[in-house]
Amino acid sequence: MTESVLHPSPAAPATPGSYGLAPRGPALPDATRLGPVALQVADLARSVRFYETVLGLRVVSPDGARDGTPDAAPAMLAAAHDPTDRPLVVLHERPGARPAPARGRLGLYHFAILLPDRASLGAFVRHAAALGVSLGAGDHLVSEAFYLHDPDGLGIEVYADRPRDAWRRRGRELLMATDPVDVPALLAAAGEAVWTGAPAGTVVGHVHLHVGDLDAAGAFYGDALGFTRMVWGYPGALFLGAGGYHHHLGTNVWAGAAARPAGDDDARLLAWTIALPARADVEAAAARVAAAGHRVAREGDDAFAVRDPWGTTVRVAVADREER
Repeated sequence: MTESVLHPSPAAPATPGSYGLAPRGPALPDATRLGPVALQVADLARSVRFYETVLGLRVVSPDGARDGTPDAAPAMLAAAHDPTDRPLVVLHERPGARPAPARGRLGLYHFAILLPDRASLGAFVRHAAALGVSLGAGDHLVSEAFYLHDPDGLGIEVYADRPRDAWRRRGRELLMATDPVDVPALLAAAGEAVWTGAPAGTVVGHVHLHVGDLDAAGAFYGDALGFTRMVWGYPGALFLGAGGYHHHLGTNVWAGAAARPAGDDDARLLAWTIALPARADVEAAAARVAAAGHRVAREGDDAFAVRDPWGTTVRVAVADREER
């Protein structure tokens, strides 16, 4: 999100079931969450250092993933203090991959690392400042967020949610905006906490994509895949989620009408993952997507992949499968 919007008043509490526009078909289960994002990078060793040092992740794939050789295995990274080793980011090396441009390309706008609480976010901001990392910031009413780029120019958000009982709505639409963050209050919330890496409970909270058309994005990600539309009045953007979450997916048309997808030799998002609780949920989603005319690529009997209208691959998998 990049531009402020006027949020009309009065606003009503966003109680469960009081907001969102359901898809035309069945909605995704309330227990839907996101799995890892797969990224293509130019220099694996350089990227691993960044994700470990700045974001506080750690490699949970074989040590060979660190060496940066052309045939190195992908590096899977989890939150440093997550005892489950659940991967959040998977880095694939393509030596010499072109960095992502600041504007004008469809696909990844940013992926978002959700921290478990506000104190952790304050500790991260203090840590990033100590490293000299430049951060953008936005108070989105439902969350407080900070923005940065990895060495290949790929966008990253690090954020913490506000409690759901603090969220507000206007009619059926959840209220979101981009206002200044009260950084002193955020740092005060962290107290004397020292950032020693991403804490347990850190997850991929959402993915935000540049798309070519918001109606087509709603038809694919909403009506076909099953996300509920949460925010549709934000200029040039549509936000969708499941289980009442403010958004698991953001889409926007800010890249412009001339924007094109990334190429094979570009640093880019290779795929992002929707994790569903049961095989039956995956089967139902696959059937809806196929019925809408999209090609479904099966990955065994508990996962599939499909490309959105702009070539971005989304994987849908049973929750335990996406961790493999």
